[in-house]
Amino acid sequence: MLDRIILAPYYLALKFRHFCYDHGIRKVRTCEVPTICVGNITAGGTGKTPHTEMILRTLLKSDDWAYEDIAVLSRGHRRSTRGFQIVKREGSVREYGDEPLQIKKKFPGVTVAVDRDRVKGCDLLCHPEKLKTEKRTRGCADEQIAPADLIVLDDAFQYRALRAYLNIILVDYNRPVHKDHLLPFGRLRDLPERLSEADIIIVSKCPAYLEDEKKVQWAEAFGLADFNPETCRGTDKKGKEKILLFTTIWYIALTPIFEEADPRYAYSQKLILFSGIAKDTPLRMYLSDEHKIIKRFRFEDHHKYTKADIRAILRAVKEHPTAVVATTEKDCQRVLDLKDIPDELKVRMFQVPIEVGFLSEHEKEVFEEALLRALREFHKDY
Repeated sequence: MLDRIILAPYYLALKFRHFCYDHGIRKVRTCEVPTICVGNITAGGTGKTPHTEMILRTLLKSDDWAYEDIAVLSRGHRRSTRGFQIVKREGSVREYGDEPLQIKKKFPGVTVAVDRDRVKGCDLLCHPEKLKTEKRTRGCADEQIAPADLIVLDDAFQYRALRAYLNIILVDYNRPVHKDHLLPFGRLRDLPERLSEADIIIVSKCPAYLEDEKKVQWAEAFGLADFNPETCRGTDKKGKEKILLFTTIWYIALTPIFEEADPRYAYSQKLILFSGIAKDTPLRMYLSDEHKIIKRFRFEDHHKYTKADIRAILRAVKEHPTAVVATTEKDCQRVLDLKDIPDELKVRMFQVPIEVGFLSEHEKEVFEEALLRALREFHKDY
């Protein structure tokens, strides 16, 4: 009860902000090409980046989009650069942020850009000839990119000045929004009621199997009536059909970070773990199946690693000379920004790549069909 009283000003501020956008007091724009927003209402930890990668894989293998020009636009959290930037594979986390750089390295054929102003960012991606004249595109004037035919918006659900054509909203299975609280008492950065704006709701980080009864319970918690696990569809209070799906995380075997890595360390029974992510519990559970975690360094989300951090990890290695050192795929990008990593660490540093997958082949088919059908209908609506 106390938290509701203390958070009342924050709650009312959010309500007023959304009211202004919903009733035309503040202007809302759209993009001339289809836009897919991958977002959440929780502060981190729902898996936006691996779901963005899953969407890109779906698009790139489809007949509709395999030969089109796809772009990803992100804010570029904690980057040092300003304005609009085109992400280069050989660039650094400092320039672009860890997640955009990770996406670019995995999908070199996709244009990845960062810009806090998503409206202008989308306009520049659609009209790259403006890169030569816009002041806020310094460093991009000589970039040669094709006009985007589709833009995936990474973490743009709270950016109300731009209305995405399709909203895919993620909810962490281990932290249901209907049981959470606004920051700082909880992890919510937006109002749970905004789930009504989602076209597709995905409950992420689920166990590998969920009974239909449990899925129905989740649908009821989201206010979806008549949810059918076979069609993966239910109806919200406004009578709008919504798709509800469930995904889980698949961890991939340890992968070397540096060329100097000795692959034999991947089989070590002892493991030193360090990470700067919102929640490392699933990762620790996965690694504990094959390794004994003898030392754990946990940093804040998007932590910028320092030489002092590396020295601390090196001391742990000297205490446990046979141990492998592991981190996340996202942290790996930040580690590569550091210079002069000791060879003693390079030979034993590995990352744990992840992918997301639906709990059944049927759910995967429902998602892909809904995604591609919505994109085909774009030109009918705009």
